[in-house]
Amino acid sequence: MATISGLFIYPIKSLGGIELESAYLTDRGFQYDRRWMLIDSTGRFLTQREHAVMALLQVTLEQDGLRVYHKKNTEISIRIPFEQQGGETTVTVWEDTMPATLVGAEFDNWFSQQLGMNCRLVYMPDYSRREVDPDYAHNKELTSFSDAYPLLLIGQSSLDDLNTKLTEPVPLNRFRPNIVVEGWEPFAEDFIREFKIGEIQFEAVKPCARCVLTTINQDTAEQGKDPLKTLAAYRSKNNKVLFGQNLLYNGNGYLKKGMEVQFLRNSTR
Repeated sequence: MATISGLFIYPIKSLGGIELESAYLTDRGFQYDRRWMLIDSTGRFLTQREHAVMALLQVTLEQDGLRVYHKKNTEISIRIPFEQQGGETTVTVWEDTMPATLVGAEFDNWFSQQLGMNCRLVYMPDYSRREVDPDYAHNKELTSFSDAYPLLLIGQSSLDDLNTKLTEPVPLNRFRPNIVVEGWEPFAEDFIREFKIGEIQFEAVKPCARCVLTTINQDTAEQGKDPLKTLAAYRSKNNKVLFGQNLLYNGNGYLKKGMEVQFLRNSTR
């Protein structure tokens, strides 16, 4: 039997993620997942791809907001309230442009100081609606400030298979999944098109192409060549390295660790 073994959110895009026992599925992914983001002076999103130091900022959930601290000095921290009252701006994630709320100069200054570069913190309000790629959408599904889709799934056995090929095994946080499933064969997620968890039906619509972020140690911000180099040797297609599946779904509600993942249909791709 396949079950959920891990649930993760990344409230501020490209900063440290949070593992949860349960997570609420909203209209654009898990609650709080990538609803905040750091941008440059042009409104473009910032990520570890260009700024590995972002890995050193860890986010935690508190009752009425987020707390962000520096992994190398936990006394350096700032609290970000859930309620946002700032002015509106326009931001860009890849080719998508959307409205966002400025969180405030106090936060901009803190992040700029910690990262050693000028940046601003923004929030995605509910009225900001970013649709996924229409080539894969069924009903104008939404996503947050994620790269492209509201959820990313990885099979635990797929990571285990990869780690048998590496000199130094890597943890799940290199791949930033939202849902981790145990009980499937390695890379079964490549072929399973539809499945159900509780009353919510999911569809794996597109393999996830991996980037240099997977090569960044999330505890030290040091960068190497693996696991991307090793993955490229056996997980490449059309010059892209694939690992994990992007998901769409048809409902809202809580997912919890241990819930059964019910197979419905294989992919015909």
